[in-house]
Amino acid sequence: MPRGPGATDVALTVNGDAVTVRGAPRRTLLDTLRETLALTGTKKVCDEGTCGACTVLVDGRPVYSCMTLAVACEGKAVETIEGIAKDGELHPVQRAFIDADAFQCGFCTPGQIMSIVALLRENAGPTEDDVRRAVAGNLCRCGAYPNIVKAGVSAGRRKS
Repeated sequence: MPRGPGATDVALTVNGDAVTVRGAPRRTLLDTLRETLALTGTKKVCDEGTCGACTVLVDGRPVYSCMTLAVACEGKAVETIEGIAKDGELHPVQRAFIDADAFQCGFCTPGQIMSIVALLRENAGPTEDDVRRAVAGNLCRCGAYPNIVKAGVSAGRRKS
């Protein structure tokens, strides 16, 4: 992380914890999460906003963290895959992914899950079409889409 001129401090909340990170104004949220905060559940795949593997929630909205500058998150709440389980219990979406066998290689899974978490906060009873729209920006190279959609619908039936 840069320490000299041009470096800036950014205060934000990550998974419920207030943090201040220092870095260049051009540093992405993805690199800040992975390299500075050691939250590696958010995956770095395309690094150009085309795959969705890096999806996190910023103030409850899904964003590609590879396309979001950390400085743009000043004062905002960021949620990553590491922050959605509570008290040692998986989030209902995580549990639904396991139950529906909604992953193969697992690289897209964190982004898929975060997109569905955001959907369920807006729509507790999504249809298959709702889930498909929610994950439209999340690519699965293994082709697990039918089970991903099944998991999203199933998670809506669970208490979240």
